[in-house]
Formats: sequence, structure tokens, C-alpha cells
Amino acid sequence: MKIGISCYPTYGGSGVVATELGKNLAMLGHEIHFISYALPHRLNGFHENIFFHEVVTTEYPLFEYPPYALALSTKMADIALKEELDLLHVHYAIPHALSAYLARDMIKEQRSLPVITTLHGTDITLVGADPSFMRITQHSINQSDAVTAVSEYLRQETLRTFQPSVPIHVIHNFIRENPSQKAACRKIRERLAPDGEPILVHLSNFRPVKRVLDTVEIAARVREKMPVRLVLIGDGPDRALAERRATELGISDDVIFLGKQDDVYYLLALGDIFLMPSNTESFGLAALEAMTCGLPCITSNAGGLPEVNIHGETGFHADVGDVEAMSDYAIRMLSDDGLRKTLSENARAHALNNFHSDHIIPQYVRLYEDVLSKNRELALESENS
Repeated sequence: MKIGISCYPTYGGSGVVATELGKNLAMLGHEIHFISYALPHRLNGFHENIFFHEVVTTEYPLFEYPPYALALSTKMADIALKEELDLLHVHYAIPHALSAYLARDMIKEQRSLPVITTLHGTDITLVGADPSFMRITQHSINQSDAVTAVSEYLRQETLRTFQPSVPIHVIHNFIRENPSQKAACRKIRERLAPDGEPILVHLSNFRPVKRVLDTVEIAARVREKMPVRLVLIGDGPDRALAERRATELGISDDVIFLGKQDDVYYLLALGDIFLMPSNTESFGLAALEAMTCGLPCITSNAGGLPEVNIHGETGFHADVGDVEAMSDYAIRMLSDDGLRKTLSENARAHALNNFHSDHIIPQYVRLYEDVLSKNRELALESENS
């Protein structure tokens, strides 16, 4: 198949999933065309069967803001015709689903172009639910040939908020097992924790919803009981606040900010426990990536996180903002090597057995095939009528 993929190319879950999906599909022999305003964050290096098409917006005095959604729809239509795409798979409803709908309509006399939309979270729970975008988000969902959500939680939120007229299929986020790099990890760990201190890890885009300040509070409470290091991967608006809070709590020397990183698996493997105290998560991809590396998780119980992190089996979860409970769980794990080892093994097994790309990618392929088959049937019915 020839598949067009549009996503946000920035450091965030929807772009990561879209990029990794494209890379996995390309390895299976499908031809993938990414269409976005910049090269996706994880699409570095050469990948066979993958092509990138940049969307360029032109500024005119008449436009207060460059009309990216319109430029994107035009580019989608152009690439669909030039590359003879079989379908478009767009990630995050606003504006990608709308742009795909317009592109499909623009070229309908020349080429059939089914649209699959994957909902990732804030496009439904925050942006799409805003009165300014609610009706257009609902319309874009209903005009898609198929719609997926990354968790059962998000499916239920979509049904509650938008009452869509099309079914919402759950296809979870996924991971791919990476080669072990234990020797290199050991060297870096020795630098980050020279006295053998346990390492707590957090990975996010440091937006307020991620509650990165809570991770600092948890580390400080654990630090009262035992030596510990907190390694923070990523960057964003709350980084400065987190740095200041670490200083206020007197643990700045034990908190290490690594900034944005490409090889997150490599760095996650350095840790002992992964922290994700978010206000909400549609799924919790970073937690899943950590579990793949054998890290038990301490998360909030919000959104789709309980579908990923099983309480008492792969880690623990607590109410949003309950840093006391989360720090108690961390102390409990760090004080009991047997418990931490069991949770670590369970976390890795749960991730690989339920969310490996080998299980998830075929679900997307089947969905594509079903959509294309129905599209052909409708075309035949139209010709015969």
C-alpha cells in the first residue's frame, strides 16, 4: 500500500506514534509518505520506503496567521495524486482530519482517497472539546472513513463528548523491543549516580498536565529516607519551574535535566523506577516505553494510565496530586529488592506481551484493508447504479 501520514512533528506522543507506525509499515514493504510542516522528531536518518513532503505556508499581509490547515490540505491532495496514494492516515484531529477531508473532496473526481483518523488525547479532551473547535472536530470525525483511539478511556471520552455517527476502534499505542545496551548504560549510570544511588526517571514534554513539579516533590520525599537521583528527560514550559522547585527543596544536586533526547529507550534503561504523575493521559506512551526497559511505574490513576500500568503488578498508581502516596510507593520499592525485581519483570512482560508492534501494527493493516475493500465495493455499487 501507499500510505500518506500527517502528524505533528514535535516532541509529543501523537507524533512519536505516527512516526513509529510509519517506520514499522515501511519495514513491512509499504510505501509511506509523511506530510507535515517539518520532519517528524523521530524520523532521523535514512529509512527505505519512507518519503517526506514539507508543507510550506506563505505569509500575506491579509492573513494575521498563516493558514496551515489549508496549505496542508492542498499538499495532501497534490501528493495523493502524484504518488497515487491508497489512503491518508492522520494523527490528531485538529487540523489533520479536517485537512484530509478537504483533500479527499478536492480530488474525488480524479482519485478515491479514504481517510483514517487516529485520536490521541488532547485533540478530544482539550482542544476538540473547546467550543471554538467542537463542531468542526465532530464533523471531521464523522467524515472519516475509519476512526481509532489509542485507549478505551479515550474511546469513551470521544463517545461522551462528540456522540460520533461512526464507530471508534481502539488500537493501542505500541513499542518495539530495542537491543540491550547494558554496558554503555552502566557507564552513564555511574556518571549520573556515582555512589550507586537509585534513579527515578521522568520523560515528558514538561507541559503543566504532566505535573513535572510533582516528580520533584516525590524525589524530595524519597530523598528524606534514602539517597536517590531524579533524571528528567525532555523539555518544555515547566522546566524552569521544576529547576527552581528542586533548588527550594535543597535537592538540585540530585536532579539531572537531560533535555530533549532521541534515544529515549537507551536513557530510560538507566533508571530503577519511572514516574508519571500526570493530570491525565489518554494512554501513557512514555510509561509503556519505560516498562519495555524493565522499569516499574508509579503513575496517577487518570485517563488511560490504568490500562497500561496495572496497580500492584507492573507498579502502582495513586490519585492525581497525591505525592505522599507516590513517594511511599517509591520508598517501598527501593527498600525491597525482591518486590522491585518482580514488578520490573512483570512490567516488561506486560509491555511486550500486550503492546509490542508485532501485535499492534497488524491491527492497523487490517483496518486499512477493510477500509479499502469497503471503498471498492461502494465504487462498484456507484458504477452499477
